[in-house]
Amino acid sequence: MSEPTTAPSAPTAPLPTLEPVTPGWTLPASYYLDERVHAAELATVFTDTWLFAGHACEVAEPGQYLLFEIGDDSVIVVRDADGVLHAHHNVCRHRGSRICDEPRGRVRALMCPYHQWTYGLDGRLRGARLMGEGFAKDGVRLGAVAVRELAGLVFVSLADAPPSFDAMAAAVTAQLGHHRLDRARVAHRASYSVRANWKTLVENNRECYHCRSNHPEFLESNFEFGSHGDPRRNDTYDDTLAAAYARWRADGLEPADVSFPGDEGFRVSRLPLRDGFVTETMDGAPVAPPMGQVGGSPGSLRLITLPTMWAHANLDYAMTTRLTPVGADRTDVDVCFLVDADASDDDVDLERLTTVWTATSEQDWALCEANAAGIRSRGYLPGPLSPVVEASVQHFVDWYLRRLTGSRTPRTSATSA
Repeated sequence: MSEPTTAPSAPTAPLPTLEPVTPGWTLPASYYLDERVHAAELATVFTDTWLFAGHACEVAEPGQYLLFEIGDDSVIVVRDADGVLHAHHNVCRHRGSRICDEPRGRVRALMCPYHQWTYGLDGRLRGARLMGEGFAKDGVRLGAVAVRELAGLVFVSLADAPPSFDAMAAAVTAQLGHHRLDRARVAHRASYSVRANWKTLVENNRECYHCRSNHPEFLESNFEFGSHGDPRRNDTYDDTLAAAYARWRADGLEPADVSFPGDEGFRVSRLPLRDGFVTETMDGAPVAPPMGQVGGSPGSLRLITLPTMWAHANLDYAMTTRLTPVGADRTDVDVCFLVDADASDDDVDLERLTTVWTATSEQDWALCEANAAGIRSRGYLPGPLSPVVEASVQHFVDWYLRRLTGSRTPRTSATSA
């Protein structure tokens, strides 16, 4: 009995008839509310890309695993005794039972609780009791999923032929690698369930139009300019950015603004903090020992990987946000705070560490739920996006539509007020 090392493709949902989209305007309500669109997204947008699954420090030791789940798919990411990272479909090759239920853990082998089929950490079948003398377990293994490590972050792809990882790996490693997230630990984790479509959360993240009136904690340390490729000019900010780039180059940090090159779904950029702030805290002072080799004032490194992840890396901590769409009208969110692996609990001021991003995240979820409530109303109509401060929202919408339709852009309608 010889089996392929990858599972066959899951059935794909037929693409529903899509409403016309007006360039420069928000999407029609059906894109946020229709479960058929959501099902099609799981089969297209979330399959043919690399998805952030977790942190390398969560699977640093042999036998450590984490589960990554999206739609009906569950993936086991696990480190073997040789230090190799594997990802397997969480599906027993006997009759299809889930193998792991806990979101994280440490095991010596992967055993199905149903009939005790046992697999090595590399996915190969090691034992299958009462299968008779004619059963050959050689060649039987868990369905493989593509997995990559990137500067302390773990990504998986459910695609049969995953897209290239090279461009993102090169651009992100050159900058995020200095923060050494590969030798970090999770100091705090917060989970949320947001009653809003996942795209509403991404669109909110892609602009700072709302920041001045909604994010006082974030703006204590951050400029309103510079984020999301904001094209507005400000002499004070421009001078601060130029001085910061000179300092970062001297520190060997290789600063660059790499913003969705080609049709890639990632942006990485190092941005300065306000005068007197060396990290994103309310007073600008560190809350934990320095991470990696980033100098004394590295600003804030921003990373987004569409469709579900964004992160900030600072002098003393990093924060990651991961979205998991669980329905057309609901998104689960996982926010993690990381510090240096050698930092003890006494070295970390957990309250100050989490203040800015707990406040900012929860403000965003409330905004997104209010936005989603309006979209559900019969009074909702698509509205115009600002070319000044919402260009990155438009970029995301274009990126999303190309993946949803396989580059078949829905016909456009005439702009109307």
